[in-house]
Amino acid sequence: MPADERVAIFIDGSNLYHSLEENCGRADLDFGAFARKLVGDRALHRIYYYNILQDVEKKGQAYQEQQKFLASLYSVPYLEVRLGTSKFRGDVLVEKGVDIMLATDLLQFAWQGVYDSAILVTGDGDFTYAVQAVKNSGRYVEVAAFPANLSWDLMQVADNRHFLDREFFGELWVTNRGPSGGAAKRRRYRGKGGRGGERPAQGGAQQQHPSQQQAQVQQPYAPPEPRHVPTPVM
Repeated sequence: MPADERVAIFIDGSNLYHSLEENCGRADLDFGAFARKLVGDRALHRIYYYNILQDVEKKGQAYQEQQKFLASLYSVPYLEVRLGTSKFRGDVLVEKGVDIMLATDLLQFAWQGVYDSAILVTGDGDFTYAVQAVKNSGRYVEVAAFPANLSWDLMQVADNRHFLDREFFGELWVTNRGPSGGAAKRRRYRGKGGRGGERPAQGGAQQQHPSQQQAQVQQPYAPPEPRHVPTPVM
């Protein structure tokens, strides 16, 4: 790899939120510090965060809480937010467009030479073929996830793996409180072509980072649950 290796980070927001709740019992993550630890002494190009936009009419309170959380994300240097939509299919809340946006950016930026290496923060096996396509273009892809939530196919195709655990996040929380104790048990259904059921939680990584400016982020919110299938969203 070149000495001035450029790294772009792609975060599956819902996936990361559920993984943190399941494995750490909390999700008040300092995204700036998290990115710096993943990148280490390499050059950070940009952080891309993907999630759904809450419906202001159907979920007014959740929408307001999300706006506060997104405002804190916008204050993180070099972080961009990409938002898909959500729709109810019967009693189930279905994400629309989030995976497609992430995969499209991952591929397009590789072809454009925007980055040398990508760090994909998810354990979702649906991204396996996109990762292989990026590798075929001459770029490198690392995956960051909790081992228990990492797809075998995605782990095998990645050039490098960052296996996340509680210790990794020890200095990366916004507040110093202990775990909330309750880990998310069920996941959002991602619709046809997605998980085919409740979404598995996921995560990944472990590298050292240089001392840099700390960017503070408000604690992610957990919006009201839809009927039958809980859907907390970062």
